[in-house]
Amino acid sequence: MRQTSSVLYIAVDSLIPLHGASLAGLDEFTASLDHQAIPAVWLTSRSRLQFDEARRKHSHTHPFIAEDGCAVYLPEDYFHLRPASDASGTRKAATVRLGRFTCIPIAQALPAAADALQTLSQDTRVPVVTLRSLSPRELVQNSGLPQKEAELARQRDFDDIFFFAGASEKEIERFLAEGRLRKLAFRQHGVLWSAAIGPSIQRCIRDLAKLYDRALRYHAHVLGIATSELAPALFPFCDRTILLTDRNSQQALDQPLETVRQPRISLHSPDVWENLLEVISTKI
Repeated sequence: MRQTSSVLYIAVDSLIPLHGASLAGLDEFTASLDHQAIPAVWLTSRSRLQFDEARRKHSHTHPFIAEDGCAVYLPEDYFHLRPASDASGTRKAATVRLGRFTCIPIAQALPAAADALQTLSQDTRVPVVTLRSLSPRELVQNSGLPQKEAELARQRDFDDIFFFAGASEKEIERFLAEGRLRKLAFRQHGVLWSAAIGPSIQRCIRDLAKLYDRALRYHAHVLGIATSELAPALFPFCDRTILLTDRNSQQALDQPLETVRQPRISLHSPDVWENLLEVISTKI
């Protein structure tokens, strides 16, 4: 692995939407990073299988963090190193093989979250419907995705995707509060929700940063890049940050995130990728 001053962590769900085309120029930006030997770790709420097409389409060959911080996925022979044990001795950063990837699991693997979700629904008497339980036709209707994409959306490694079936706002609030007491983590994506046990973007970055440090034999800065919607989940764990602003960013800009350094670049600028590369190359 060639020397680099930073490892990028990019929240890409806003840049590579489920519907429609990716942001123009992303391929060229990715190629420029590879040419400069700057690793770019992608973060997504999607699963390993669901995210595969996006990675292949954009020739992404670096690790990625999937299912909202449930696990790190390493391409085969990317590091030639095994993850080190947790320095505190409380958890071993073990790996498992999932498909073509070496996986560092952070959350508990399914069916842990699915079982906990079902028990929570029964105990609170708040009905939920998981994508796993739907027929192919119902899955397409409720996900709003074509059949192939809908099938991939419900094939998860760690979190369980569900929606509330006729529950009131008060019932939903009670359900979520009780679930958090039981160590369930919830993420909302439109009408759909995910439930997982133990996800942590911070731990994903920490374990992956240790691997980069061992491979490079020095510490590379953790540089986070995200839109305002996705920045709060990523930026607190980065040494440097770059906020990508769009038409929905004004409210977030009125309440700035507390970060060490946060340049802002408009996604609608014709020179967005050139500006981004320039900031990435800036020494701190």
